[in-house]
Amino acid sequence: MEYIKIVIDTKGGDKGPEEMIRGAALALQQHEALAVVLVGDVEEMTKQCAQLDMPMDRVELLNAPGTVTNYDSAADALYNKQDSSMMVSLKTLSERSDLFGLLCAGNTGILMAGAMRHMSGRNRVRPALAAVLPAQTGDFTCLVDTGATIDCTPAMLQHFARLGAAMMKDMYGIENPRIGLLSNGAEPTKGNKLVKETHQLLAADPDLNFVGNIEGNTALSGACDVLVCDGFAGNQVLKVTEGTATRIVTDVVKYAKKTGSGEIMKLVGHLMAVYDISALGGGIILGIEKPIIKIRGNSSGETIVNTSRMLLNMAQNKSVFDKEKNTIG
Repeated sequence: MEYIKIVIDTKGGDKGPEEMIRGAALALQQHEALAVVLVGDVEEMTKQCAQLDMPMDRVELLNAPGTVTNYDSAADALYNKQDSSMMVSLKTLSERSDLFGLLCAGNTGILMAGAMRHMSGRNRVRPALAAVLPAQTGDFTCLVDTGATIDCTPAMLQHFARLGAAMMKDMYGIENPRIGLLSNGAEPTKGNKLVKETHQLLAADPDLNFVGNIEGNTALSGACDVLVCDGFAGNQVLKVTEGTATRIVTDVVKYAKKTGSGEIMKLVGHLMAVYDISALGGGIILGIEKPIIKIRGNSSGETIVNTSRMLLNMAQNKSVFDKEKNTIG
């Protein structure tokens, strides 16, 4: 059988390597087409794999004694922590043609810097971190950037728009994705200096289907397929959306328990399925040669299952990234 083989950095998560390995075990159970390379402490990984009775014919272990922390600088991690699980994962992914992608819960800034160093190819470009969120219409909206680049130029945002458009075209079959620009008003004259200048660039780009400014209250209305913004604003949109959804679901649960309504509990199940951010996977790094998905530090094993599914879908649909050279027999 032909497997899609991915790398999983077992370190960097808030819940420790055990949870990442548990997630890998769950993913292997649910996805027969999946094989994994686990990167971390070999002795600990071997012990965990045995306890979880993992199918070792689909598991490879790579030793990486070092760890990248949230207190490391990018320069220190890139040049002085080559034995860290993140750096070993990135280097291995870049060097081996049998590997399709990577899941990592570690430091976002360092992961982006490492991805740019190892995975940008000849035409090095600024990668972007994209999140695919549910829209009111039942479709999806790609939010880019969601925190990788805080201080952006108009040219960067134009580039992010192109990356997001390519992803939505390839992953979701949208022939001519609509591009929106996050602003504090729909009029072209609204926004800060960055937004106004970016608006002019996007409007003049013949390769983009630019539909204009999008306000925060319609960010996920389905008015656009790609919503472009700098990393600071995008991160706030992402977290406020998640926080608001959590608040609403929590209040509905409290009301359902208070009234004893079974019908309302059915609604709770629907809302949790729609607005569970972890169920949507993680942030996809765009602008590199192979897919890397940044999952949150507090991710559970179930998140590993969902993000593994994202990588499998990319590989099997040949979307965004080239699958042909990234399979093993």
